Amino acid sequence: MPVLTRKILRDLWRMRGQVIAVALVVASGVALLIMSLSALNSLRTTTDAYYQRYGFGEVIAGLKRAPERLADRIAAIDGVAIVETRIGAFTTAEVPGVAEPLVVQLLSLPDHGPPRLNRLALTSGRLVEPGRDDEAVVLAPFARAHGLVVGDRLGVLLNGAKRQVKIVGLALSPEFVYALAPGAIMPDEARFGVVWMGRTALAAAYDLDGAFNSVSLTLARGTDPRAVIDRMDRLTDPYGGTGAIARANQISHWFLSNELEQLRTMATILPAVFLMAAAFLTNTFLARLIEVERREISLMKAFGYRNAEVGWHYAMMALAMAALGVLIGWAAGLALGRWNTEMYTAFFQFPFLTFNPGGAGFAISAGVSLAAALVGALTAVRRAVALHPAEAMRPPMPQGHGGSLLPETVTRRLDHPTRIILRQIARAPVRSVSTVVGVSLAVAILVMALQWRDGIQRLATSHFIESQHQNVTIGFFEPRPLSTRHALARLPGVLAVEPERAAPADFTVGLIRHRGALQGLPEGARLQVIHDVRGWNWPVPRGGVVLGTVLARKLGVGIGDRVTVHIRTGTRPTLHLPVTGLMETYIGTPAYVDLATLNRALGEGRVLETANLLIDPARRADLLRKLTELPGLASVTLRDNALRKLYETLGDTILIFSSMFVGFAGVLTMGVLYNAVRVALSERGRELATLRVLGFRRGEIAYILLGEAAILTLIALPLGCLGGWGMAWLIVQSFETELFRLPFVVGETAYANAVIAVLVSAVLAGLLVRRRLDRLDLIAVLKTRE
Repeated sequence: MPVLTRKILRDLWRMRGQVIAVALVVASGVALLIMSLSALNSLRTTTDAYYQRYGFGEVIAGLKRAPERLADRIAAIDGVAIVETRIGAFTTAEVPGVAEPLVVQLLSLPDHGPPRLNRLALTSGRLVEPGRDDEAVVLAPFARAHGLVVGDRLGVLLNGAKRQVKIVGLALSPEFVYALAPGAIMPDEARFGVVWMGRTALAAAYDLDGAFNSVSLTLARGTDPRAVIDRMDRLTDPYGGTGAIARANQISHWFLSNELEQLRTMATILPAVFLMAAAFLTNTFLARLIEVERREISLMKAFGYRNAEVGWHYAMMALAMAALGVLIGWAAGLALGRWNTEMYTAFFQFPFLTFNPGGAGFAISAGVSLAAALVGALTAVRRAVALHPAEAMRPPMPQGHGGSLLPETVTRRLDHPTRIILRQIARAPVRSVSTVVGVSLAVAILVMALQWRDGIQRLATSHFIESQHQNVTIGFFEPRPLSTRHALARLPGVLAVEPERAAPADFTVGLIRHRGALQGLPEGARLQVIHDVRGWNWPVPRGGVVLGTVLARKLGVGIGDRVTVHIRTGTRPTLHLPVTGLMETYIGTPAYVDLATLNRALGEGRVLETANLLIDPARRADLLRKLTELPGLASVTLRDNALRKLYETLGDTILIFSSMFVGFAGVLTMGVLYNAVRVALSERGRELATLRVLGFRRGEIAYILLGEAAILTLIALPLGCLGGWGMAWLIVQSFETELFRLPFVVGETAYANAVIAVLVSAVLAGLLVRRRLDRLDLIAVLKTRE
């Protein structure tokens, strides 16, 4: 083994505590990167395989009622490969022991053989047999939430008629990876499910013999979905088409895509913070080592080693520490990546998991980590190469007085140990700044992670408390006369009723188009209000439209501009509406108009599709029992249940990730402080031993050594809080999508918990160094090195 290689191994073992501290910080960044990229790659691989294996449609369209012959015209569109029609409807179901109505989506299965598109992944049982109108396949998570198994019976309301169906199979579907009830933002397996029945049974129940109201299709490779969608819209418009959408805009896939995008953002930003800290630590470690080994460097040069060999020797030490961190990070990242992927596959319903971490993440993490180590070592290596042998043989120039952090009038009143601490900080500004930066990064990471809980709390309050004053929202499968609200007001426990309606629509300004929905609220609405998260409510516009700010930015409009709205239902009118308000919201891209204006444009008379109910909580059970008998009911949403589900789902996820980041930040804090104090101990061991001989007590010596780290930590805390505010803002901006915006809220609790966590880590690092200080061998330290 070459001499310099043996020296590297001896030095690494001798300073193993500091080496491990640097390696663990590198490992934290690598583990985060591997975890995020492996989860991202695995979810993408699983999603692609699932969609392909079970034929998820690439374009989906809903209609009112169309004859089967329309399918042939759709199939003739250039680029269309497979077309499959079906029947779909929303209704309610009854499960024994559950008092409230449960919303289910009914979908038909072909009478002969399995479907060609959107095939079911059976988890147990079988598909419906041809000709059996009393059999059904149920979405597996819904069945699991209610303890339903193959052979049980389920009560379903088919167009107003109750029917008991036998469950013959449980299944998952690529359409319902993220199964959402109408109007919901979080999946609730216990209150929303999907029921697949035979085509003949649903056609008879909904008067759709020889007709369909839903169509899916796949495209030939390389076909632009937009051209197919435009042609589809023209074909389906006469039959009540509500507008075709590409798979990218299908609600389940949309949520999944947004989550994958956020994973990609996490893999980009957070590992960089840890690798930056690792570069600081590497520089500090090597700078100290080079100062201690000045004579060794001179001897190496005297024995003929060239500058490049000396520089490469110390660069190899940096690479060795980084390589150790990379190996640890790979192992930890793989474990965390599998765990993270499995957590996502429980949140998103997949029938199988393809864990595929891929090689890119390992290559990127190794390359970035080693590069960060070399960059961090650059200054120290240049110093080693620049040392002339004769100069290196002399001890380093004693440091100047360096002043103090405080005015002389103040320092005179301090005790000697404190004055020593302040002068030492001033004498080593680079090392002090590096320590402050490292600890600040740890605080910033914690503030950023803990901010998520504050953001979710603010989102829930805005969306469910400030915007919605109703207790229950019910939707009907078909529009009902506005007078229906009087009948609803007579239901048990109902205190107030307000109608609502939403129409699918295209919003266009010039060449920009957005496919969404136009929501109609009654003038003076008090239950569902147009709430701006900045703290006020917009009045329901008369003759205009209030847009969400995200939609307004997409269309490039402001207050006073006009938006063309092509409504895709009823008589398909086109409205030219002035923008009367811009509301900031955290969810979706809403657009509100007056209900009377919407009904008048559609020419269907005074109707409603949704009703918001304010109820007496004491009579809630009576109302829910009555709603199970209400014909034509398509959805029932209880605000309290939706709010609870939001907290359960996001709260658990955020708690897990926050705990993980607390651990990573603790490693970063301990690595930075332990390294800084161990460097100080190595450099000042002779000085501290001399003070002990002169009569300083052990506690005073520890105070001198650890007090420096304590002061630097206290300086870093407010800087870290400020950096955490900026990092949280960056994360919030990076996670913003049309679907979801996380509120930028950093509460006092986030700052307090971040500071406490860092202080605990700092104390643990101090205890480790104090233990070594107590074992300091005065005689060995005071000996003159030969």
